[in-house]
Amino acid sequence: MSDLHYLTIAQTAELIATRKLSPVELTDALLARITAYQPQLSAFITITADLARIQAKEAEQAIAQGNYRGPLHGIPFALKDIYNTKGILTSGGSKVACDNIPADNATTTQKLLDAGAILLGKLQTHEFAHGGPSFDLPWPPARNPWNLAHFSGGSSSGSGVALAAGLTPAALGSDTGGSIRGPASHCGITGLMPTYGLVSRAGVIPNSFTFDHCGPMARSAEDCAILLQALAGFDAKDAGSTEQPIPDYRAALKQNIKGLKVGVLRHYWEEDLPAHEDLRHAMEEAIKTFKQMGATLEDCRARPMLDGLDVKVIIAESEIYSINQKDLIARPGDFGRDFLGRALPACLFQASDYVQALREHRRYIADMQPLLQKYDVLLTAGFGPAPRFEDYRVTNFWRRSNAFTPSNSARTPALVLCGGFSKNGLPLGLQIITRPFNDAQVLAVGHAYQQATDWHTRRPPLDPKSQAPMVNTGVFEPKPDIDAATRGVVETMARRAGLKLNERQMAILLENAPAALEMANRIRKPRDRMDEPSSTFRFAKSPP
Repeated sequence: MSDLHYLTIAQTAELIATRKLSPVELTDALLARITAYQPQLSAFITITADLARIQAKEAEQAIAQGNYRGPLHGIPFALKDIYNTKGILTSGGSKVACDNIPADNATTTQKLLDAGAILLGKLQTHEFAHGGPSFDLPWPPARNPWNLAHFSGGSSSGSGVALAAGLTPAALGSDTGGSIRGPASHCGITGLMPTYGLVSRAGVIPNSFTFDHCGPMARSAEDCAILLQALAGFDAKDAGSTEQPIPDYRAALKQNIKGLKVGVLRHYWEEDLPAHEDLRHAMEEAIKTFKQMGATLEDCRARPMLDGLDVKVIIAESEIYSINQKDLIARPGDFGRDFLGRALPACLFQASDYVQALREHRRYIADMQPLLQKYDVLLTAGFGPAPRFEDYRVTNFWRRSNAFTPSNSARTPALVLCGGFSKNGLPLGLQIITRPFNDAQVLAVGHAYQQATDWHTRRPPLDPKSQAPMVNTGVFEPKPDIDAATRGVVETMARRAGLKLNERQMAILLENAPAALEMANRIRKPRDRMDEPSSTFRFAKSPP
């Protein structure tokens, strides 16, 4: 009870349900901790302390009167600042939306409030859930609580930081190319990218219509299961929402994984994107653990990670460019450096590139099906130890895949949890992947691993007197390396797109243009005339 801030949702729910813990007491303790550590961590954009205290009192009164709503009643939570909150700033982490006060809640926001949860505030996000840590935005980047000089992962950066630091027991993130799983990996917490369409995106600032997922982030697979139970379900307001039976996710955690068939995507971390030595060692130890639990493991292969990167980036960057086109033309200076480095090169993609990427997306999904049918789950690595801020480069986004992009491209739900620590004390990520709508099993496998290990119970060595170290932001200045002919093509295409860029903004575009053009060339492969895109629509049967 002396460490209320590190209780799991499951532990807290039991104490609240039996009236051994007051929601008011818990909320006050977390708000005090937020006050103490926010200056060094920058996890929050908006702290809703007054609202949280009101909601905590309401929850306490309702529970005292016998109106207990379930395991989220009286549980504090926080939202990535792309989730609409009625009457409360939803900034997207951007100057462009720094005055955006929604009139309504996102569907997911409302579901958590209806379950009796208590909103602590809105969490830091990379700009519009995209990009990396920009130091030229209205709010500073969130700091990794394991080492304040290091990156927290993105784009659900504040969510990962707040959970790891004990500022909230529950958070929501979003995942378009690893944005739930990256912070989970770098911060040592648990994050689930659910099946596409399982959790509503209505009222959430979009990044990519094709790849956006909303999902739970917590400290354990069990806590993610509790959150998913409240979040999952069809929503007519989300065009990507699907009607599916919703299982009891928490009850499914009891599944025995003895005899489970696990395919190990070893080539992801050994060949396609060679991992840090500490992560390679952690993966071998994880494989041993699963074997000791009775699972059957064998190495398997999927398509190279770069194939999934080309599909995802051409589609997603075309979409986020279109979403923000008006502001990119009218006010490019109001966007951060990292966002511009990712979004601006999309002006170089042609309509045919977008369609060819959608056709390749359909093929990519089809190519994953044999693996997904052969194995119950797939096991692979997450991220290695978090880099220092100065070592982060937006050019890597264009040049190489990350460990999580393949699941976005293949539409496979994936769970990331802590699988160990590096020699310098930074978390290492472990990733479990499964076929669509098999979310209950992937949570059960993660839960079994966490019952057999204690990595997820370790806490960062925070000191309330610490200060965030200075970062040399000069290393982020663009350094284009481009020949004169290609430069002329890029400048012409930017003008035709209506972009009016100053010298620095043009340098940001030119820095990443060669990689974007190479990507477009790779997607322009021969195809059968009859190949369909992944965006082919199916309409539900009308009721009689």
